[in-house]
Amino acid sequence: MIVGVPREIKRHEYRVGLTPDAVREYAAAGHTVIVENSCGSGIGATDATYNAAGAGCVESAAEVFATADMIVKVKEPQPQEWTKLRRDQILFTYLHLAPDPDQTRGLLESGCTAVAYETVTDERGGLPLLAPMSEVAGRLSIEAAGVALKRHAGGRGLLLGGVPGVKPAKVLVLGGGVVGTHAARMAVGLGADVTILDRSIPRLRALDELFQGRVKTRFSSIQAVEDEVLDSDVVIGAVLLPGSSAPKLVSRAMLSSMRRGSVLVDVAIDQGGCFETSRATTHDDPTYEVDGIIHYCVANMPGAVPLTSSIALNNATLPFGLALANRGFAAILDNEHLRAGLNVRRGQLTCAAVAKSLNLPYRTPEALLA
Repeated sequence: MIVGVPREIKRHEYRVGLTPDAVREYAAAGHTVIVENSCGSGIGATDATYNAAGAGCVESAAEVFATADMIVKVKEPQPQEWTKLRRDQILFTYLHLAPDPDQTRGLLESGCTAVAYETVTDERGGLPLLAPMSEVAGRLSIEAAGVALKRHAGGRGLLLGGVPGVKPAKVLVLGGGVVGTHAARMAVGLGADVTILDRSIPRLRALDELFQGRVKTRFSSIQAVEDEVLDSDVVIGAVLLPGSSAPKLVSRAMLSSMRRGSVLVDVAIDQGGCFETSRATTHDDPTYEVDGIIHYCVANMPGAVPLTSSIALNNATLPFGLALANRGFAAILDNEHLRAGLNVRRGQLTCAAVAKSLNLPYRTPEALLA
């Protein structure tokens, strides 16, 4: 199979779909890999490095899309990219279709087969291709909150961990999954006063055991969210409904009762955000203020550390990508975890959560395969 890697064009996105190490694995398996010139510049990988790994470099993204049987990316295709996709071409990348009807329409019209990293599953019921970026984003969320809390950035002027004689900042983490766990780990490490809310009692038990009393846990009821948000200096939005739009847990009305200069970090912004006042921002203009509350809603947080992120992502995606390259659509036929990642096939939606969010018809992958 010919596997193509275009350069990412989303603003301030420096990750790459295949690292040179991953290219070497594809080449060793007998596949032809073509990459757009300078696609790895954000991680310090030159075209010569890609050539040495077994890839051929081409001048333009148009040539990559026109030649490759499978496109491997990081971020969702932008409008000028989805128009280059074609029928029966496989797209393997993050999609986050639920809050993005335009991209969904573009993929449906292209006729391509689109497999979304964020809905591929594993035998434990996890999301193995979302997890590494969730780990990165969770850790970065606390760094971002610490910067936004500083007075010159509009925040309260608080140090997350405080100092002897001065109380630390109160950090609330909404959601105890991968993002929430890594956010809590960083916040606890800095000495913050951390509370995690989640609706799974078993998960709260596991978090209590993991942190050995260093974080507080609370069941996530409407009342609990209101109580904790109003008493916090930082709120990390870390909720996830696989494939679906994120629930709006913090309303505009709640902001008026929060402390001025408090910080909301919405890690769920790729799925529409879990704060009512969230809107996607970029790394060059990451924050904005609503009713005196600082919002950080960068939609590609891991793009700020592309070397770490690209390696972590490729470690996770490699076996699935090789399966697709080795067997094409047959890999989806035979692998239930790849089938869970199938979002679009020949002009039809195949993900129930996306269809529900966008109020569109869909067919299950099994129905299509039949």
